[in-house]
Amino acid sequence: MNESRNQDVGLLFLRVSGALFLCWVHGMPKLLNYSEQLKLIEDPFHLGAHVTLLLAIGAEVLCPLLIIAGVLVRLACLPILAVLLIAMLVVHPEWTLLEGQFGWLLLIIFTSVLIAGPGRFTLGQRFA
Repeated sequence: MNESRNQDVGLLFLRVSGALFLCWVHGMPKLLNYSEQLKLIEDPFHLGAHVTLLLAIGAEVLCPLLIIAGVLVRLACLPILAVLLIAMLVVHPEWTLLEGQFGWLLLIIFTSVLIAGPGRFTLGQRFA
């Protein structure tokens, strides 16, 4: 493998593994347990629980699916980063670095994908 191909494989691994992890750990539980999540979700901007939960599901399910497919990858990173920053800085500002390490790690992953782009291995190369 040449260096360029190695970088593309690395970007594929980074975006797919990060997106799957976010979707599986955060997004799917919200989607599959919608009614229960309505009672639990924080609403820091007073948009209402339904709107806040739908925005979170969009960022944690729809956007990761776009990233996995390699379609509109950089654009799909933006809602994810927004939700993560809101969670870390607005909803849980009291968290120590240790308590918030998962969120900060996801911020690092999706900021890296935003900066680097999806690489060549995408289903939607023209739209990446």
